[in-house]
Amino acid sequence: MSETGLHKRPLLIPAAIAALMLFGALGDWPYGYYLTLRLVVCGISAYTAFVAYEWQQTWAAWLFAGIALLFNPFVPVHLPKELWQVIDVACGVLFIAIMAILRERRHTRTKRELNTTRKAVRIPGTPYNGTKLSIFVTL
Repeated sequence: MSETGLHKRPLLIPAAIAALMLFGALGDWPYGYYLTLRLVVCGISAYTAFVAYEWQQTWAAWLFAGIALLFNPFVPVHLPKELWQVIDVACGVLFIAIMAILRERRHTRTKRELNTTRKAVRIPGTPYNGTKLSIFVTL
């Protein structure tokens, strides 16, 4: 079964939504938009941090965990509007960058996995029908 592009890149749509909302925050909006922005960006940042952690990209996990804390709606960070505009643009660029950079990689073997030895073990009591029956046991 082939995997779709969204399966390999589950951050594509959420990161695009966050980036669009962050760039849209440069306009003059009512307070409700900025409250919604905090909620959406916090949630998407937390999800991005989780996916990055699962894919062993710790730099991205820490970066987006920090963004989630900055935009959390429960304990809001109060900064001047001019500073928020700079932060919004910077975070929007980071979301666009993460869409291009972070993708699921195929499993590569670690050094420990490469250095293990394999031994073929014959299971007692199994019939031998001319083919080699063995189980590979990693030690």
